[in-house]
Amino acid sequence: MTYLQDLTPLQRLQQSCQAEWQAYTQHEFVRQLGAGQLSAEAFRYYLKQDYLFLIHFARAWGLAVYKSRNIRELRQGLDSLKAIVDVELDLHVTYCDSWGISEDELAELPEERATMAYTRYVLDAGNRGDLLDLHVALVPCLIGYAEIGSWLVSQDFTDQTEANPYLPWINMYISDEFQAAAQAEIHWLNQQLADVSPARFQQLCAVFKDATRLEIDFWQAGLEGKA
Repeated sequence: MTYLQDLTPLQRLQQSCQAEWQAYTQHEFVRQLGAGQLSAEAFRYYLKQDYLFLIHFARAWGLAVYKSRNIRELRQGLDSLKAIVDVELDLHVTYCDSWGISEDELAELPEERATMAYTRYVLDAGNRGDLLDLHVALVPCLIGYAEIGSWLVSQDFTDQTEANPYLPWINMYISDEFQAAAQAEIHWLNQQLADVSPARFQQLCAVFKDATRLEIDFWQAGLEGKA
């Protein structure tokens, strides 16, 4: 009991499905990527589906704008939406091009089942719940990727030399800008989660667990390069 009391609200949320969270943040796809041993085919598959994911990620922040209850929350959602639409999507298209994936190819991509399952779950969580439900469903995205990047650079197996073709991907998620965005989200979530009732917290644990499980499936589909 003392141990749980020492945790932040977000840490308690993660603790509620620790096995799933670890399976997501330390997935074999992530490990192979860190070691520079992931197949190029698997990575290209992931990049293509991640482009579609970003589009729905933008839609989720658009929903966050709609669900906002005050001007501060509205600005938070709008800033995140603009960052994806005006910056991240262009950066992703450029990065895909460096891997031989054209913008025309991205525009014609079929959406695979694992991508569809997670992105629609996030949107559904936000539609049927409130702004906090939506943010909790998005934890594996922003906060999860920041944790993955930090975890990778702390592992002995990670190749942090130019020989690793995935080093730019790792560097993107350990960048000061990305880590600062994740910390801002952590701060907001801890404030919001601190005020919920025990029953409400359990509801949010269920949302978080489902979202994490679906992100595991997204990694696995990337590893296998199939729907």
